[in-house]
Amino acid sequence: MTTPPDEHAFDKDPDGTDERRERIRLETPRHRIEGSLMLARDGYRSRVSDMLNASERDFLTLTDVTLAPLDGGPVERHAFMAIARAHIVYVVAPGADAAPR
Repeated sequence: MTTPPDEHAFDKDPDGTDERRERIRLETPRHRIEGSLMLARDGYRSRVSDMLNASERDFLTLTDVTLAPLDGGPVERHAFMAIARAHIVYVVAPGADAAPR
């Protein structure tokens, strides 16, 4: 018995070796959010900008998330969060902060 070509599309890499997690910080008009974004290890969709510019995606999904209100208040932790791309003001890699000139 043969399986149709797309039936097991998600089983191609069960160990996730073709993916990596990148820690990012983003801001919406009301919150600062930090979490891990799943990216391809190489090639297409291996950069954060690829995910932000993907017109077919309305949400950016993060894991291991901290959510801090910009106007103060308690910081929340969440295992998973989906953020509407339309609400994202900016995105940075927290470890790549530029040194002041």
